[in-house]
Amino acid sequence: MKKILVIEDELFVRENLTELLEAEDFKVYSTENGIIGALWAQENSPDLIICDVMMPEIDGHEVLKELRQSPITALTPFIFLTALADKGNFRKGMELGADDYLTKPFTREEVLGAVNSRLAKHEKTMEKYYQEYQRAEALQQKVQELELYTNQQLPPKLSEECQKALLKLNVAINLIQKIQPGQKRDRNLQIVQTTCVQEIALLKQIPNLFDLISSQQQDLKAILEN
Repeated sequence: MKKILVIEDELFVRENLTELLEAEDFKVYSTENGIIGALWAQENSPDLIICDVMMPEIDGHEVLKELRQSPITALTPFIFLTALADKGNFRKGMELGADDYLTKPFTREEVLGAVNSRLAKHEKTMEKYYQEYQRAEALQQKVQELELYTNQQLPPKLSEECQKALLKLNVAINLIQKIQPGQKRDRNLQIVQTTCVQEIALLKQIPNLFDLISSQQQDLKAILEN
């Protein structure tokens, strides 16, 4: 059951809204005071807030401003009630983060239309945020796996490959030294030279490999940050 907070200082309007919404199976909490309403919203996280603009103590604009500064209610759908139909009033509310306006006197269809559309839009927004969150979690896992491989698994493997390359060269050189000068030695020397070229090329790839891994890490982190 969706929770709706109604903040309205006029008793008739407040009771009318409460009765209308409860008839549609919404759970409604209502208050005539903006301060009490803002505090209740922080403690109970309503699914939607309907708030009058003109109220004593603090008006609806101040209520909305406070709620948008809190991570608990920053994205909560917010609908203003107002008897003021001027464009400046609408603009101010929208700049503060209001989602919709209802002008008094309002009809049942107008209230339910605004409430249902804003709840549906918010639900889609939260689904998108959840999908992006899952995507970020997966990317974060990839970053961690890449960092683990780079820092713990890759160096031993590279060290092993380097040791093998040096061992092969050392064995080849020792064998060459035992062969008498001549055509056979020249042929084996050519083999050693070819091996040297191959192993040196392998060793030269190590800095490029680290650069590639570092670049992949930076790309993944940039995606996470955005």
